Amino acid sequence: MPTPPLLSGETYHIFNRGNNRENIFIEERNYRYFLKLYAKYINQVVDTFAYCLLRNHFHFLVRIKEEQDKQDCQSSKDWQSYLSPSRAFSNLFSTYTKAIN
Repeated sequence: MPTPPLLSGETYHIFNRGNNRENIFIEERNYRYFLKLYAKYINQVVDTFAYCLLRNHFHFLVRIKEEQDKQDCQSSKDWQSYLSPSRAFSNLFSTYTKAIN
C-alpha cells in the first residue's frame, strides 16, 4: 500500500532509523551534512518545530506549509519541490543514504 501524501497545514512526526538499528550518523560531520541537506530539500516545504538527531535514528516535528505560503518560494525549482512535500523528504533520504553508503 503506497504511503499517503503529506497534506498542507497538517503536522507530522517524521522519523526514520538505520536498517537493523545500525548507526546512520557515523561521524560528527554526518550530522552537519544531514542538516545541510535538510535545509536544501525541506525548508521550502515545511515549518520545523523540533528535531532530534541520534546515532541510529532521527525525529522531526513539522507542519506542511499552507497553500498561500507558496508565494514565499523564490524560484521555479523551489516551487516544484513545494508541490510535493513527500517528494522533498524522499529526495533528502535518498541523497543522504547514497552519501553515507
